[in-house]
Amino acid sequence: MPPVFLTAPAKLTLGLRITDVLKNGHHLIDAEMVTVDLHDTLWLDPTGDGLTVVGGSQDVPVGPDNLVARALRLAGRTAAVRVTKRIPSQAGLGGGSADAGAILRWAGFKDLVAAAEIGADVAFCAVGGRAHVSGIGEIVAPLEFQPMDLTLLTPPVGCPTALVYARWDQMGGPVGDSGNDLEPAAVQAVPALLPFREALGNATGQTPRLAGSGSTWFVSGHHPGQNHVLVRTVQAGWSATDPR
Repeated sequence: MPPVFLTAPAKLTLGLRITDVLKNGHHLIDAEMVTVDLHDTLWLDPTGDGLTVVGGSQDVPVGPDNLVARALRLAGRTAAVRVTKRIPSQAGLGGGSADAGAILRWAGFKDLVAAAEIGADVAFCAVGGRAHVSGIGEIVAPLEFQPMDLTLLTPPVGCPTALVYARWDQMGGPVGDSGNDLEPAAVQAVPALLPFREALGNATGQTPRLAGSGSTWFVSGHHPGQNHVLVRTVQAGWSATDPR
């Protein structure tokens, strides 16, 4: 089999409610997620082995715990993979999950329950498009595609997902005013997020929303500005040309 290039588009959580907490600590969600055209690129050689990550944060693991490696094991496949990172780490945009989802699509692996067990967002990223997501992330119900223009602002600070969920628990399960229940916990756990919310709000006249567990803020429409990233929603099966 010849080498292939895979596109791993980011996911954006437009709204997220936490509906219950299971005895094992997992949180049940009720969310709407979309795929956007910010993407990582994977070069994959099915005849090889090993993982290389180019670009991105230094905290991205390259060993067996990387979601690409876990997705390959889950699908029962081996390959040499080079990941070119464009999706920022710990930004609420599903960077690692997007990469794993691309691997599962390539492998033809469609067990979303198993996919969510290696990462809650992996199931949606394997499907893509626009969907209602529930359970711990394994129930993905596709919705009609809606073209949207969005502006992202990602602070130079990450939000570890486990930390934000733990803080949400400690706070007694607050409800987020802007449609994301994790937002109050994220800004309490990582106060450095707040100046960036204010900056994006002042620049656009909108109330920014937090992407998932953070750290990215977003608003509707395209609003060029310093450190603003302009994206559009894309349909499931979207691909892009890799600039190599």
